[in-house]
Amino acid sequence: MNIKPLSDRVVVEPLEAEEKTSGGIYLPDTAKEKPQMGKIVAVGPGKVSDSGSKIAMEVKEGDKVLYGKYSGSDVTIDGKDYLIMLESDILAII
Repeated sequence: MNIKPLSDRVVVEPLEAEEKTSGGIYLPDTAKEKPQMGKIVAVGPGKVSDSGSKIAMEVKEGDKVLYGKYSGSDVTIDGKDYLIMLESDILAII
C-alpha cells in the first residue's frame, strides 16, 4: 500500500465482522454490523501544537484498535477497503 496519512491521521484496515452470534446463529451479510475493530497499517507524523512542537502519536503500525462505529472516512486502495481517521477517533489499543 502506498499511502501516507498527514498530521494525526491513521489508516486502519477493518477486521471482518462476526459471521456467527454467540448463540451459534449464522448472520447473512445484510445483518452484519459495521466492524469496530481494525489493524493500523499507516500512521501520520503527528500533530503540531500551538507552540510549534510536534505531539507524538500514541499508536503505531500493527496495533489492533477499537474505534467508534461511524468513525473515519471509507477509502478503497488497490481493491481493499480502509478507513482514514484521526487518532482521537480511536477508543483503545487491544
